Amino acid sequence: MKPVLQIALDFVNLGRAIELAKESAAGGADWLEAGTPLIKSEGLNSVRELRREFPGHRIVADMKTMDTGRYEVEAAVKAGADIVTILGVADDSTIREAVEVGKNYGCEIMIDLMNVGDIRRRAMQVADMGANYVCVHVSIDQQMSGIDPIDDLRRVSNSVKIPVAIAGGINSETAADAVNAGALIVIVGGAITKATDAKKATQQIKKAIRTKERIKSDLYKKELDPGKVFVRVSTSNISDAMHRSGNLEGILPVTGIQTSKGMVGRAITVRTSPGDWAKPVEAIDVAGKGDVIVIDSGGTGKAVWGELASNSCMRKGVAGVVINGFARDIGEIERIGFPVFAIGKKPTAGEPKGFGEINVPIRISGVGIKPGDYIVGDADGVVVIPGEKAVEIANRAMDVFEKENRIRQEIKRGGSLSSVLEIRRWERIR
Repeated sequence: MKPVLQIALDFVNLGRAIELAKESAAGGADWLEAGTPLIKSEGLNSVRELRREFPGHRIVADMKTMDTGRYEVEAAVKAGADIVTILGVADDSTIREAVEVGKNYGCEIMIDLMNVGDIRRRAMQVADMGANYVCVHVSIDQQMSGIDPIDDLRRVSNSVKIPVAIAGGINSETAADAVNAGALIVIVGGAITKATDAKKATQQIKKAIRTKERIKSDLYKKELDPGKVFVRVSTSNISDAMHRSGNLEGILPVTGIQTSKGMVGRAITVRTSPGDWAKPVEAIDVAGKGDVIVIDSGGTGKAVWGELASNSCMRKGVAGVVINGFARDIGEIERIGFPVFAIGKKPTAGEPKGFGEINVPIRISGVGIKPGDYIVGDADGVVVIPGEKAVEIANRAMDVFEKENRIRQEIKRGGSLSSVLEIRRWERIR
């Protein structure tokens, strides 16, 4: 068996899935998968439509069956599936039933090893039960933490004689790694389904599989360094990734220049009394290159920040300042290009009384901010990302960014946002 490319159509709209499948098939996709979200949304009609549209391709129904193996496999086969997936954590009886009905109807069974404890042992067990394929799979949610499936793939492929599939964040770089580690079925989702040109993306990954050589990709990869992602995505992307939260209400850019270059850094927090600018200025000495000073001055009082403080930050490489209060000298700050986000601006400065603390937990607009949290600002405002969740949120934000690229391309082809996403259909039923 030569390595094959399987496209995971993880959409909730059948129309979008079919169009993407046409592009990827034109690019050389071998197998087409009705992804679990698609089956849950559109039912087995999604499998029927794929079979009707692509009679020459193998159709995979990603059922992720956990129980009633006989009934679900039979239903998927009758809808047109050539291969049906069963979860490896299912009971042995479910897997045996699925294998048996597969033999009766001429369908093959792929066992998905996602979340299996001893993955090598389970792969050997299901192979002995008659499974046709096993799949080493890192789920989408697990991928957001940067988990890599290649090591598990190597262990499994060296332990079983049936073909091994791999799924989980595969792109044109890691596809070659997967084949070199023993994968015969390379399952790709986002690197193709989020691409503005799915045909070209498919061709690139097919080439990587065929040549076993990495093809560089700037997208569709998971980062362990959140800062590299936050400089690429918008605060809107990040807020979406955080379930539409994380923004500091009422905090906006008070200078114009930073709206184009943005601000990303780790928080140096300051708590001070209204109009007291002593601790905000002292925080500059604590901050390092790339940090963001976040000041809570109660959201009222006189200005606690100005051009001289901004100049000091520029010299040290501080990334910006966020103020739950007011700033002044805005014209001069714009001239030097230092990012300032605040409630507003006023010409009158307060006094350096020295009350307050540096690098303590603070709360602005109901959002808790700890020293070391990531702070991102742009023309829309400021979002706070907890440091302990930064890797996950960064990767989820990039996922939002990439999906929007695909939607934007579909709109350019003549659709509207409402028609592409079928908004009316998905309005909440009350």
